Amino acid sequence: MNALILQSDFGYADGAVSAMVGVAVSVCSELRIYDLTHDIPPYDIWEASNRLIQTIGYWPAGSVFVSVVDPGVGSTRRSVAVRMTGGQVLISPDNGTMTHLMQHGAVAQAREIDETVNRLPDSGESYTFHGRDIYAYTGARLASGCISFEEIGPEIPVESLVSLPVVKPKAQDGRVSGTIDVLDVRFGSLWTNIPRELFIGLGVHHGDRVTVRISHYDRVLYQTVMVYARSFADVNIGEPLLYANSLDCMAVAINQGSFSRAYGVGTGISWVIELIPEKAGRV
Repeated sequence: MNALILQSDFGYADGAVSAMVGVAVSVCSELRIYDLTHDIPPYDIWEASNRLIQTIGYWPAGSVFVSVVDPGVGSTRRSVAVRMTGGQVLISPDNGTMTHLMQHGAVAQAREIDETVNRLPDSGESYTFHGRDIYAYTGARLASGCISFEEIGPEIPVESLVSLPVVKPKAQDGRVSGTIDVLDVRFGSLWTNIPRELFIGLGVHHGDRVTVRISHYDRVLYQTVMVYARSFADVNIGEPLLYANSLDCMAVAINQGSFSRAYGVGTGISWVIELIPEKAGRV
């Protein structure tokens, strides 16, 4: 019996999440069901992709994730199941939800869900709630051992999976640049796609001062010098800091404040961040 972990953009204002859980429990009442989050902003596939890479690697092999952020529900987009290199499985629409998992080389195998077999009985005329009728149902059957990964449907090439556009981080001319991929939502910190190893390759150490420049569609919206800190306690309350987050990537925050709210910063490939150590000279 493996864990079943659910993610969606449904929220809790209505019964959508409860319906998914009900289907899973109906498949097997002994299933262990957990929530990743149901607060993904509506239709935000990019956010869903980031939350999966933040989480999935910390669950044991055999864990089954169901992610339903599906603005194309009922269209020709595929329903897929992918197996990670660590043995976890993700069931999701093939709409870019696997983008960051693919970027990190975490996807080992992929199968298209055979919806003629793996579908909640008597739901064949419903085309708007695949999260309940296909994904939760198939995920519960897989997690409970009713079906194997191979019985989900025919194998498809991993490289055929839909991937959203990404901008890879780079080091050049004594600075590093990347994108603001996601927010630490509750606290308003900016999480970038710049690996710590790429940044410290510039010869930077804790306590050094770094110019942080944030642009949106090539227009600079923020620029200041801040400390590269080991933790929030290294700066005064209300001060900005640069630090390595729990994914070992660079992040920007305000100690006991919300950076994203203070400066109106969003996420995605249009939000570019540059980190320029003071020793790199004039900026």
